[in-house]
Amino acid sequence: MTRLILRRLALLVPTLLGLSVLLFLWVRALPGGPATALLGERATPEAVERINQLYGFDRPLPQQYVQWLGQLLQGNFGVSTRTGRPVLDEFWARFPATVELSLVALVVAVGLGVPLGYLAARRQGRLVDHVAVVTSLLGVTVPVFFLAFLLKWLFAVQLGWFPSSGRQDPAMIATHPTRFYVLDGLMTREWDASWDALLHLVLPALALGTIPLAIIARITRASVIDVQHADYVRTARAKGLSPAHVRSRVILHNAMLPVSTTIGLQVGLLLSGAVLTETVFAFPGIGKFLADAVFNLDYAVLQGFILLIAVVYALVNLAVDVSYGLIDPRMRTR
Repeated sequence: MTRLILRRLALLVPTLLGLSVLLFLWVRALPGGPATALLGERATPEAVERINQLYGFDRPLPQQYVQWLGQLLQGNFGVSTRTGRPVLDEFWARFPATVELSLVALVVAVGLGVPLGYLAARRQGRLVDHVAVVTSLLGVTVPVFFLAFLLKWLFAVQLGWFPSSGRQDPAMIATHPTRFYVLDGLMTREWDASWDALLHLVLPALALGTIPLAIIARITRASVIDVQHADYVRTARAKGLSPAHVRSRVILHNAMLPVSTTIGLQVGLLLSGAVLTETVFAFPGIGKFLADAVFNLDYAVLQGFILLIAVVYALVNLAVDVSYGLIDPRMRTR
């Protein structure tokens, strides 16, 4: 297992380096350039030239990249031109909000997707199976932003069951030692604050988790159908094992390997999809801040946030690879 982890970590280095090169070139190709973004309305030709000389933007791109990479390795991701704060501070200030939203969306997706896919596979060709397949197709095809607007309009504006924006009621006084609002309320026994934060998560989590839910349900269905006809399942039944044991310990256990892969990949989808969802619900996470950075041409935030999200995504994939070894011991020797 240790060797597997070390191999995966070694592969992260060239992957992140390649991404940093593409990201660096992409940001330099955006309209206006970094100097214009730093100066804003004061971007006169003389001021732009002075900033280019000061920060080295007039140097050859390879030199600029080496300098920028050196700053990244020192933990310096630049400063946001909109807030004036270090990009890394802005990221960590908003990261718990996105993680909390993504975790709730993942719980919805896995908690509903796996049972739905398993039930559809067990009732293959019947009404339950057809309903599950059609529902999963609708879940994949409906855009996240459209579903978010629909949920917000129906359950927040029309019915008033849930809050329409934010992470917590602004009038509520609560302490946030970890910045995970639901957890903070439980830790400090501020039950009303925890409940209010959970209510604010319901609609954005449903909107964000719909596509992963549909994908997980379809993969679970296909995997269970494939496994339940395998030779080792027939052997287990021939040995006289109980149907419940065969379903839980043989079929579902072996079917979870491709499902765990899908779940791991969906975490990256949740982080990227959070940009649209957080924008619709004015949810103060990294997605909302990244969307604002696009409109404000905040190049430092664009570079830093995308690279940091990529690191998180790569670490999640590493966790998925480790889960392979826990689910299927044969993977540890590969």
